[in-house]
Amino acid sequence: MPIAPTATAAPAPQDGWRRLLPRTLFSRVTLIIVVGLAIAQLLTFTAIRYERGIAMRELMMTGIERDIASSVAVLDRLPADERAGWLARLERRNYHFTLGGAAEGVPPEAPALQQFAGAIADAMRPFEIVKIAQVASPTQELQIQVRLSDGAALIVHARRVDMPVSGWVMWVLWLQLLVLAVCAWYAVRLVTRPLAQLADAADELGPDLKGAELAEEGPTEVRHAARAFNAMQKRIAGYMSERVEILAAISHDLQTPITRMRLRTDLMDSDHDRDKFRQDLDAMHALVREGVTYARTLHGATEPPCRIDADALFESMVADYEDAGQQVLLEGRTGAPIVTRPNALRRILMNLIDNALKFGDDVRLQVHADAQAGRLVVAVVDNGPGIPPDQLDNVLKPFYRVEGSRNRSTGGTGLGLAIAHQLAVAMGAELALRNRGEGGLEARLTLDTTAPLPD
Repeated sequence: MPIAPTATAAPAPQDGWRRLLPRTLFSRVTLIIVVGLAIAQLLTFTAIRYERGIAMRELMMTGIERDIASSVAVLDRLPADERAGWLARLERRNYHFTLGGAAEGVPPEAPALQQFAGAIADAMRPFEIVKIAQVASPTQELQIQVRLSDGAALIVHARRVDMPVSGWVMWVLWLQLLVLAVCAWYAVRLVTRPLAQLADAADELGPDLKGAELAEEGPTEVRHAARAFNAMQKRIAGYMSERVEILAAISHDLQTPITRMRLRTDLMDSDHDRDKFRQDLDAMHALVREGVTYARTLHGATEPPCRIDADALFESMVADYEDAGQQVLLEGRTGAPIVTRPNALRRILMNLIDNALKFGDDVRLQVHADAQAGRLVVAVVDNGPGIPPDQLDNVLKPFYRVEGSRNRSTGGTGLGLAIAHQLAVAMGAELALRNRGEGGLEARLTLDTTAPLPD
């Protein structure tokens, strides 16, 4: 029966801008602090510039209009033939005069220019202001046409001067922002580095529970977190060791009653009942033995990695199965030695092959080496009934058995795949199961062949 596709939830609107954020906490905090400082710098600069602009405008409004009015009064009192000689004397950086003509342009539109023109016009009373116009270029210049007492026309060219900003001020602001950004980067790094070290220590804490202890140094909070993590690591290791000891003790203590029950079973008169009891006792013995093996794989992989000839290992395993009357085909070669834990690798492949032989008669061990990627893929495939897709992950759990095609009558304890999976995790490999399109199951083991040898 085909499985209907599940509807995926539409991404939330806020996910769009969240994707633009950096992924690490270090980058995010640094970005927030630097952007905040930049905005604060910009607001400060804007406020200072605005305040200085107001001060400059007030200074201009109380000075330039009086100077212009005084200059117009001087020109008005001079004889008409002497006024041209005084134009150059009365000229200043932001205003000058011309005789005759008319003001050209449009009335000022900007509020600042309107205020500037109004202040000049008020200061030049009682002279008649004929026209006030804003020229096209430069945009901050006004032409004010004034009629003198004798009727002559005088054009006042007044230019509004903005607040000057020295070039070195901007360089100082950029330098200040750079210093603040460096300080923010160092502060965030000081805060996030212990978190990164804690995450690395947690990642290194594998099934062997022999991760390196964190250095208990630095600020009080960092020392406290490192001390708590080290204590937790020791407690977990103690709990796991205690569990293995309990299972080992149970296994040892169960050997005696199982042996006695076997002896008593041999004395039974009924062959049918004797076979039934013997079968149950064998299942109990296998369950205890596999349970202890699984607990030891959880406790850790004490086997050190070494360089081995993987092809020779695979060939010897296939030969062992042939000697036992079971056909396993080997396909592919590694072509070069690899660094791994040979006993753990052998145990994983044996569990996978044994599981495949229970449910299929065509079992193959396929080897594919990828030297460029530094990976070795070893797959065990069979032509059995496979596993329901919704149970592929569950079969890697301890004591889980698939009902139906893989029932208890086939034997086993439900720990073979769990042990293989746990050993794969312990040796840094990846074990994945999938149903083959042509039928059967594929158990794929992916190993990293670039791991260095221990010192």
